[in-house]
Amino acid sequence: MPGDTAPFSRATRVRATADQASAALENETVILSVRAGAYFGLDHVGSRIWALLQAETTLGAICDHVVAEYEVDEATAFADLVALVADLAHHGLVEVQAAPRT
Repeated sequence: MPGDTAPFSRATRVRATADQASAALENETVILSVRAGAYFGLDHVGSRIWALLQAETTLGAICDHVVAEYEVDEATAFADLVALVADLAHHGLVEVQAAPRT
């Protein structure tokens, strides 16, 4: 659910909401929050994450892509990913579904 800041795990499911418009520009992506009427800019790595968020996926799958494609360790990649997703969710740009409890 948008704005959910519950603890994140690799199994947390995420997806960009339909309530936004985005465009890729050279090495960045610009996102317009339709609800908030605000613009957000993402750098090259953030743009790659945004592209992965266009279909429902897990934080673990996104983290694996980032680690494979960029020079970053898994712990740093996951911490940065969670920070970005939490911010995007806070602004209603990403839907977050907590992992099922086992």
